[in-house]
Amino acid sequence: MTANAAPDNVATSIAGAPTVLELDIGGMTCASCAARVEKKLNRMPGVEASVNYATEQARVSLPEGTDVAAAIATVEATGYTATLPETPAERAAVDSDEAQAPDPELVSLRQRLQISAALTVPVVVLSMIPALQFTYWQWAALALASPVVVWGAWPFHRAAFVNARHGATTMDTLISIGVTAAYVYSLWALFLGGAGITGMTMTGSILTHPDDAIPHIYLETAAAVTTFVLLGRFLEARAKRSSGEALRALLDMGAKDVAVLRGGVEQRIPVADLQVGDEFLVRPGEKVATDGTVVSGTSAIDASMLTGEPVPVEVGPGDPVVGATMNAGGRLVVVATRVGADTQLAQMAQLVSAAQAGKAPVQRLADRVSAVFVPVVIALSLLTLVAWLALGNSPQAAFSAAVAVLIIACPCALGLATPTALLVGTGRGAQMGILIRGPEVLESTRRVDTIVLDKTGTLTSGQMQVAGVYATGDSDPGLVLALAGAVEEGSEHPVGEAITAAARLAGSSAEAPLRSVGTEGGPGDRGAGVGVGSGSGSGAPSVAGFRATPGLGVQALVGERHVVAGRPEWLADEWAMSLPADLAEQVRVGQGLGQTVVVVGWDGAARGVIEVADTVKPTSAQAVGELRGLGLSPVLLTGDNERAARAIADEVGVAEVIAQVLPEGKVEAVRALQADGRVVAMVGDGVNDAAALATADLGIAMGTGTDVAIAAADLTLVRGDPRAAVDAIRLSRRTLRIIKGNLFWAFAYNVAAIPMAMLGLLNPFIAGAAMAFSSVFVVTNSLRLRRFRSITEA
Repeated sequence: MTANAAPDNVATSIAGAPTVLELDIGGMTCASCAARVEKKLNRMPGVEASVNYATEQARVSLPEGTDVAAAIATVEATGYTATLPETPAERAAVDSDEAQAPDPELVSLRQRLQISAALTVPVVVLSMIPALQFTYWQWAALALASPVVVWGAWPFHRAAFVNARHGATTMDTLISIGVTAAYVYSLWALFLGGAGITGMTMTGSILTHPDDAIPHIYLETAAAVTTFVLLGRFLEARAKRSSGEALRALLDMGAKDVAVLRGGVEQRIPVADLQVGDEFLVRPGEKVATDGTVVSGTSAIDASMLTGEPVPVEVGPGDPVVGATMNAGGRLVVVATRVGADTQLAQMAQLVSAAQAGKAPVQRLADRVSAVFVPVVIALSLLTLVAWLALGNSPQAAFSAAVAVLIIACPCALGLATPTALLVGTGRGAQMGILIRGPEVLESTRRVDTIVLDKTGTLTSGQMQVAGVYATGDSDPGLVLALAGAVEEGSEHPVGEAITAAARLAGSSAEAPLRSVGTEGGPGDRGAGVGVGSGSGSGAPSVAGFRATPGLGVQALVGERHVVAGRPEWLADEWAMSLPADLAEQVRVGQGLGQTVVVVGWDGAARGVIEVADTVKPTSAQAVGELRGLGLSPVLLTGDNERAARAIADEVGVAEVIAQVLPEGKVEAVRALQADGRVVAMVGDGVNDAAALATADLGIAMGTGTDVAIAAADLTLVRGDPRAAVDAIRLSRRTLRIIKGNLFWAFAYNVAAIPMAMLGLLNPFIAGAAMAFSSVFVVTNSLRLRRFRSITEA
């Protein structure tokens, strides 16, 4: 990398556009920390930043001329660390043993938790059960609790001190003050207040302690709160790691090394060293190293890890392959077309990472609350202390209520409510081949009531296929197809290519000849066709004098026959080949079904009819039914004629059809639906769909489509199955419900718990346990999204 080059993990733009980058933020311990870092970054001129506590990342947009180092320095001046994250290529290059090394944060938290818990249990038991309180038990409790308060709670004390130096308060401030206050008060009671006398006893209670002759000690509170918070932090850290496993698995999916061919010699090199244009080998059972095109060999490629589609895809010379897919068949030679951050795998990981780093609109309120919550809670704690004293209560009762307010108020659950659900939901989506561009998309899926479906490539395969062959009189349908296939050999038209492919298939396999429509109940099932494989022969006829008339048909000398194939009116007007009644009826019926009808004639007479159609995907009808089940009204939008569109719509179960529209007409159609008060989702795959995808309230691109369509969409479906659109909306709505449920319980917990603590209905011991487990509940609730299943798995 040159001195002026931007690292791969920094998305740069030219011509004055901002630079967008992600930073790994270290040292954050709660949502307030994230709010502080975000606030400081946004105070930089022209900078827009969003900091996510769960992912511990900041997404920063820097104006032209602002150095990345300035943003990093701002974060460090706030009391945290900031570094550029590894690129997908760098992560893929990490040794697997190193990648599986234990997380230092988890190891440290586990050690502190285990030792603190071992010391805390006897302190709590002694403090709560008077029968076990032997002579001078209080001094034993002090000896056991002190390491917990000092060493076990050290991360909280350190974070509170660092933030205090920068004039800020966080959730760690509440914990540190609460634990320290309980411990210092206990020291005063033991050494100066008379609690250290021989035979002193104490009774536990969930309420604040009533007035006693001897001051109460709070060693069990200080130790238990520390242990509970450590438990909560440990479970949070482990759950955050689990919720990010899908993205890590995505990044680890690629091959680590590759057998590259350079100068005709095979060399084994790291994938990171692969360059565009390199040819490499993919043996059976190996992963494709990077995106490329097959040069030689044929095989079946298992892409289920990327697309969720279980059926392997046959590939041969000229076919594209995607990095990280598995070669399930023969030996392939592939030329690399995209490497590093440009591969589909890396772009999928980038989309998932960006979505996880973003914030849904519902999270903004939680962020605003967290930013001001700590000072408010400290003020409420002081108010509680003063009020209890003013009402004539003992200092220890007032102190107990004040400490309980400090401890129970920590809104860690608020900071975790949205990010953890996003982590799990977007990660699960990536595993299923559903890429959510950003958290704001979740809100759109809830409001959508109409879904506009593009026809070609979305509900249909997008590839023309012969749907039926019919012959008149004594003519042979196999001969009709063979001659039409021969004359169309020189055509580049999709209809001609479909006829040629069908003729080759029929001629190459007498065991499995192409059959006419009706034999398998396909589109236009009428039971009138005859198998076309018969009588076609295996020899390839000679073709000469090929000539195409654009938009009308083709002609050529095939063997000794002058064959013409094209529109019925062209044969009638140009070649005086009028249609017999039976063929005319087939033309009428085929056109009524929206099929393209090609009439074939030779020796001065029309001999047969070939029907060509874009076949409906076998899962389209189920997908439309499932979309209706989600409360969406499907609309078919296409540039095809009304008859073809209506035929497809009837087959898949769509009642509303908008046909014969140009690309700009698709935009107008979406806007017209929006003008009627509808909230519109659009599913498409082509360049002509891009503008409509961007116009819709929710754009869903089929990943089998063009890059332009994918770039314009909010959701990308890696596989071409329209049922993936159903899964995408279901997953998005489920994730949004989890987020809202998390936020409700987090808010409800604080709203209910703080007044109870102020009234003395909760002692600090119970408050610490409740605070810790509120965070655990939110994280555990989010992890339920890992069990989300596709409708294809039902």
